[in-house]
Amino acid sequence: MTRVTLAEVARQAGVSQTTASFVLAGRGEEMRISAQVEARVRQAAHESGYRPNVVSRNLRTGTTHTIGFVSDTVATTPFAGHLIWGALDAAREREHLLLIAETEGDPDLEKELIESMRDRQVGGIVIASMYTRWTTVPKGLLEGKSVLLNALPSKPCPVAAVVPDEAEGGRDAARTLLRAGHTDGIYVVGVGTKPGQVPKGGVAAVERLAGIKEVLSGAGVSLAGGALLKDWQPRDGYEASLRLLGRKPEPKALICLNDRVSVGAYQALEDKGLKVGRDVSVVSFDDEPVASWLRPQLTSIAIPHYELGRKAIEVLLDGGHSPPEGTVYRVPMPIRERESVGTPP
Repeated sequence: MTRVTLAEVARQAGVSQTTASFVLAGRGEEMRISAQVEARVRQAAHESGYRPNVVSRNLRTGTTHTIGFVSDTVATTPFAGHLIWGALDAAREREHLLLIAETEGDPDLEKELIESMRDRQVGGIVIASMYTRWTTVPKGLLEGKSVLLNALPSKPCPVAAVVPDEAEGGRDAARTLLRAGHTDGIYVVGVGTKPGQVPKGGVAAVERLAGIKEVLSGAGVSLAGGALLKDWQPRDGYEASLRLLGRKPEPKALICLNDRVSVGAYQALEDKGLKVGRDVSVVSFDDEPVASWLRPQLTSIAIPHYELGRKAIEVLLDGGHSPPEGTVYRVPMPIRERESVGTPP
């Protein structure tokens, strides 16, 4: 099918090609083109099925209206895929395309992909992580617009970062238990309570724990203890929760640092003849689909994947240049209150 040209649109609208070009480029008001003429040009473009020649426009303007999205395992992970959805929607609203590539955590491949994106003159690059972590910022990101998504630079740099507000999420978990009347027997599952008892390199664990301690301390309440896990999977949560159930004071509330840990905690409580929400309250993080399938349904602080993806594109295209030390944008983590938290026995 022959592509409709700008000249054909201009002839159909009864205007010059230059006038049609200004109108379709959004410069009608700037060039003092009347509203009636603008309407004729846009109607002619619509009726004829005209689409601008993107390659020609890119050569003329020096921009490609594309964004590079380079991640570790986001694209192949069901939990974080909404990061891409949010980024896609925000990019499309700004008439940009997203070029998505994945590194599987290989730093050499990451460097190669960043260079390839720059060679294609993308308007900016988003480097995304499946989970919130510290990262060494590749030198290639410093050569143009770039944003870290779900990651923080390990050293000060001018690259902006967009992350969940993990500390506030921890505060909300603690507030939820305090509102229910919990003041003792509160344990955290996933980290220990002593300095350094957190997974290496993980931002979420550190900030969630800090938020939990801050709110409890402000209310004159202390954590009864915790369990540092090598991995945050159901088996780990099960084994750790069994150990905690044998401690004094007896657990009345468990703060699990993700929903998979909570699955294990639920099983441990059931094996001990205890009912979630009645004998022991459970509050968790991430709000994975399993949270609403557990019985009773699990109260969980959600990771706002979609909003994070949108925010990264907004910062990249609308936010301008970051200050020298970089800017960290923290996106709120909504709490999904369900039946797993009750008043203490």
